[in-house]
Amino acid sequence: KTSNRISFKTCSSYNYRESELEVMADNNNNYVLGIDIGTTSVKVIVLNTKNNEIVAKQNKDTQSNVPSDQGTDGNKQDVPKIISALNTCVAKLPKDLLRQITKIGICGQMHGVMLWNNSEQQLAWERIERDGALVRYDVIQDRVTALYTWQDNRCDAEFISSLPPAKSHLPVNTGYGTATLFWMAKHKPEKCTKFNCAGTIQDFAVAMLCNLEKPVMSVQNAASWGYFDCKNVCWNSELLEEAGFPISLLPDVKNSGEIAECLADNWHTIPKGTPISVALGDLQCSVLATIESINDAVLNISTSAQMAFVAQDFEPIVDEAPAPKPIEYYPYFHNQYLAVAASLNGGNVLATFVRMLQQWTMELGFSVPQSKVWEKIIALSMDENAVSDLKIQPTLLGERHLTETGAVVGNINIGNLGLGQVFRALCHGLLENLHGMMSREMLSKANISRIVGNGSGLSRNKVLQNEVQQFYLLPLVFTTGGDAAKGAAMAMNLQNVIG
Repeated sequence: KTSNRISFKTCSSYNYRESELEVMADNNNNYVLGIDIGTTSVKVIVLNTKNNEIVAKQNKDTQSNVPSDQGTDGNKQDVPKIISALNTCVAKLPKDLLRQITKIGICGQMHGVMLWNNSEQQLAWERIERDGALVRYDVIQDRVTALYTWQDNRCDAEFISSLPPAKSHLPVNTGYGTATLFWMAKHKPEKCTKFNCAGTIQDFAVAMLCNLEKPVMSVQNAASWGYFDCKNVCWNSELLEEAGFPISLLPDVKNSGEIAECLADNWHTIPKGTPISVALGDLQCSVLATIESINDAVLNISTSAQMAFVAQDFEPIVDEAPAPKPIEYYPYFHNQYLAVAASLNGGNVLATFVRMLQQWTMELGFSVPQSKVWEKIIALSMDENAVSDLKIQPTLLGERHLTETGAVVGNINIGNLGLGQVFRALCHGLLENLHGMMSREMLSKANISRIVGNGSGLSRNKVLQNEVQQFYLLPLVFTTGGDAAKGAAMAMNLQNVIG
């Protein structure tokens, strides 16, 4: 096992081997690898950009959650397990396609942060070779921290209020990279001195594949971290340094869609020198792969829930102290922004309800498989008798603009406690909460003519689909797109890609 560096160079200057050029020249297709490193799984696809069709795909649950010393306030994931899942997925793709990959687009879960240590003596990853050739990169456990995800709640309202106001159009919330690093600097300063790099999990993947000493980050991910001025494309460095923030950990930032660097060596037979994008946000890539018109809004319900559309003519205004709002505007592509209602409460709330039912049945002395619970409660709640006056405000995790809000059940009576009625009210409450953040009237003013559904939490749940149409009075359609990994690949072919 050895660790080799490459000098920093532009991808266009890389000298491809003659055999690699022949493969590219003889191929009428253009294959791009798209990678999405999500909260619960890794997905990879090979996109033929000639017809925008996915020709191969793989996914794997990371099963990477690890206990936190902050108890339920912490939310951490094991980085080696995540990268192992990435390697497994790519290794299972057809080798004849991998040899023809011309670009790699990477996206992943936003807001989160991990730290790692790179030095002249040793990188945070090691080369795994076979017969002298690189097979994959593995993560060295003691040279990385866990990934502190967007679901991490160690930064409570009191801590957030103690931080300096950001000079940005976006506020800082718990689970955001800069907030978590502020917490580390105050409560675990040894982490900030032991490690010399920080980024999202997708930034780490790019640094590993390109063999970078220091990470680079897209505007999309920088905005999701907080303390980033999107208008002037820079961190609030002076402000942060005065507040004792470890600014040496802030990555350099590139425009979303730019090339980060090139693949440092053949990786699962993908040719050395293949351009790799600066890592993107999974939300932006999911929207890119989903919308077919500027008049589409995207509704994603998976772990959480988001409603988003392209906000035409939006210009960020730098605020001295931006407060959390129900709708935030995140950088998209081509200097455009997405209007986003990002609820913390989505499929995770429904999954909690199902786990509660399972726990109750176990305490009563028998066990019901999770799949059976889902099947039964959806069937019961589809019945017309499931409509009731039971009211559920399902904000188990609060909301970023209402951090102290918990879940509430009201108007209970002896006639509305059926299992189907309760689940129907829960689904109704989820959509009512989202509609309170981004209303039908707002979509109408933005000339939105339909909602494109995305995410397994919505596609598998007819009850939620019915509630969407009742609240928004717009057609709800499901397209073949919607995969963030596909969006990451598509982003490599946008006009503003440099490389």
